[in-house]
Amino acid sequence: MANRRDILNAQRNRQEIIKAGLNRRDLFKMGLLTSAGYLVHKNGLSAWAFDGGGSCQLGNSPHIAPFLDPLPIVPVLPERTLADPGLQPNPTICPNNAINPATGLPFEGRGQFNGVLRPGTDCFQYFNQFPPQHYFVERARENTNFRITSDASIPPQTIWGFNLGGSDPSDVAVFPNPMIVVRYQQPWVVRRFNELPPQAQNGGFGVPEISSHLHNFHSAPESDGGPCRWFFRGQYFDYYWTAQQAGFNSTHPPNGDINESLSSLWYHDHRIDHTAENTYKGLEGFLNIFNQFDTGDEGTGFHLPSFPQFDIAIMLNDKLIDPTTGKICFDTFGFDGLVGDVQLANGKVQPFLNVNQRRYRFRVLDGGPSRFYELFLTNPNNLSQKIPFWVIANDGNLLTHPVQVTSFRIGVAERYDIIIDFKAIAQQFGATVLNLENRLFQDNGRAPKNLVGAGQGTTCVQFRLGAQVADGSVDPATNPTFYQLPTIIPPRVTRNFRFERDNGQWAINSQFADCETIRFTVQQNTAENWVLQNSSGGWQHPIHIHLEEFQILNRNGTPPTAVERSRKDVIRLQFNENDRLFFRFRDFLGDWPMHCHNTIHEDHAMLLLWQVQPVGDTKTNP
Repeated sequence: MANRRDILNAQRNRQEIIKAGLNRRDLFKMGLLTSAGYLVHKNGLSAWAFDGGGSCQLGNSPHIAPFLDPLPIVPVLPERTLADPGLQPNPTICPNNAINPATGLPFEGRGQFNGVLRPGTDCFQYFNQFPPQHYFVERARENTNFRITSDASIPPQTIWGFNLGGSDPSDVAVFPNPMIVVRYQQPWVVRRFNELPPQAQNGGFGVPEISSHLHNFHSAPESDGGPCRWFFRGQYFDYYWTAQQAGFNSTHPPNGDINESLSSLWYHDHRIDHTAENTYKGLEGFLNIFNQFDTGDEGTGFHLPSFPQFDIAIMLNDKLIDPTTGKICFDTFGFDGLVGDVQLANGKVQPFLNVNQRRYRFRVLDGGPSRFYELFLTNPNNLSQKIPFWVIANDGNLLTHPVQVTSFRIGVAERYDIIIDFKAIAQQFGATVLNLENRLFQDNGRAPKNLVGAGQGTTCVQFRLGAQVADGSVDPATNPTFYQLPTIIPPRVTRNFRFERDNGQWAINSQFADCETIRFTVQQNTAENWVLQNSSGGWQHPIHIHLEEFQILNRNGTPPTAVERSRKDVIRLQFNENDRLFFRFRDFLGDWPMHCHNTIHEDHAMLLLWQVQPVGDTKTNP
């Protein structure tokens, strides 16, 4: 049994490894890590054999009282004009790869692949056809005074994130990062600056090299923010989106189908090998996109609750707190994944929200890194009540009709839009307080285990009901119609993917992540079926595919549940499942990833790259 000194030495050594920018796969290559995930003694490096993570472990975090703070409402990123200093020089169709004499690097990181400049690459597709109409600026910075709770026993934290775009040092990072609000048919550009501190100042985890993925807009690879298109400190990166529905330049009719519209998106860091660290440190934010039906105004279109007063985003994250420092900690050598014992919503520990008695739309995101949730509404004054609410969207896609539920399960990176009718609940159940409670027990990063009873789970947000107010939003009980699912057409090919453990890392079809290898080629303007198989034993994997959304045809031959009958971009690959998915591939050419969104598994090699080209292959087990 290791003593206290061994534990502290091991913890310091692990932090030094992270400060040096080494990752798990680097240590494998150096012979410093076993396939079981243990650091070993070699070349005079001592106190590495104990791999307990020191005090950064589940169950060690100090107790923090819940419901001390109001739920933060995510700030909206202000729009900029082309005259703004942050947009000088103005964005151009091809990257600004002129060398900055102050850094020796290209001014813009676009055109770099895995840190190496590839001249003449990554020019924007369709930039002239759909010229930008809106411009935004964000700067990746640290915030050394971020409070997760007003409990005075917990000190300010250092987080990384994006700010509101200003160049003044006082414009620090916020978490969640600023919400970007845009509309379809109005193309936009976001310029992101990397102003993070140097590696040696990372506080024990995180790397100051970033790639910002808009999950999961229909994006060309040069703007998708894939894991291999990261950029350095001192550079900026322009991201451009056409703001068109998928299929806008497709031979699959109808083109630019309104039914392909999204609503609730998010963006997050995606740096290869370090996604878990960087997102855990705070590089995550929301993006809402509206159109003529999902308008943000309950007086028009689908009459969904008005943004922002009654349309509120909630990002769920769980953290570990080092009891010796009171600071958020991260053990990059935890193999299974990381589940914390301190629950955050929008960056605060178990906050409360004062609500009126009317309908609200909540856009709920599992921000990771590894925990699954099953969320219920619990009346703490009457635990026997089963309180219904409505799911209206899955992964940013409105369902055809609202589905009434008493709970829903959500994996990392999934989003569910729900409608809670606080007036109806108050009248039917007499509730004055409601807890959004996670009743899904999970004590490691492998998978959830079992449901617990009402009041025995973890409250993520407490809703405190106030007065009745006017409500012009649609009643989900009237069964309104939103979007229709696209027609399924015959696939050109069926591909099979096994998600499995291999030599202490995570693999897809027995191969590890590699930025230099394109595993297969999809033919543009065709459809495919993909079969995802969980061959990893006691683990579950939330699998995310970039570029195109899919429909679940079946899970082990069984049709999807009502809330999964939608277009999706993440599927929870459950124990021993074979899940069959349908895709159509349109519009853009280039390369994209597929990966596990348990970001620990992703960083430990459960990721592959594939591409779309005019002519594709027929590999069935790539």
